[in-house]
Amino acid sequence: MLRTTRRVLTAAAVLCVSATSVWADVALTTSNNPTAELDTRLMTLFQGENRTVSAIDERGLKRLFRTPDAAKAGLYDRARLDALPRAKGGKEWSCLTEALYFEARGETVRGMFAVAEVILNRVEDPRYPGSVCGVINQGTGKRFRCQFTYTCDGRPETVSDARAYERVGKVAKIMINGAGRPLTKGATHYHTKSVKPKWSRVFPRTATIGYHHFYRQPSRLASN
Repeated sequence: MLRTTRRVLTAAAVLCVSATSVWADVALTTSNNPTAELDTRLMTLFQGENRTVSAIDERGLKRLFRTPDAAKAGLYDRARLDALPRAKGGKEWSCLTEALYFEARGETVRGMFAVAEVILNRVEDPRYPGSVCGVINQGTGKRFRCQFTYTCDGRPETVSDARAYERVGKVAKIMINGAGRPLTKGATHYHTKSVKPKWSRVFPRTATIGYHHFYRQPSRLASN
């Protein structure tokens, strides 16, 4: 009888210790909240899912805006361009979008792409700054030295047409992502049909698109 009693007491003690250990483990991992661990796991799953979806969306947008030939992709068509998702980007994209808005928003889509070609052609030309923002702001603030009229006309750069800004932003994204530049044949200059700057008499004209004439700056001007 005594042995039986001892065995029962021993078993009870073991169960008590085991239960205490289990409760201690639970208390350490859940902070006395039985649902905390489950909530933590669900939150981790949701965060991972959001990161995956965001990555997929970003890759999808890049594929949409990355095209080596805007003409073959039909992006010179305004309706097709407008159907693309809203574009966004960094500083270079912002500079190009702003320039296209103030220099070409009233042009045809081809005219917008053509102005973007000129800016990017200058970026690759060693005679000009090596960045989009550098090219656009070259000479700004210096009398008769600014390269793009809107940067030195004395008026604030205020965007009043949100739809036009969104459209040129898509053009800027496509061009910065490496689209071809077949419209202006390497042009580095352009002007509206209402003016005739001196350089237009010596630079070869490469294209006329919408209200602009386009020219390529020769690597060396012929002597008179």
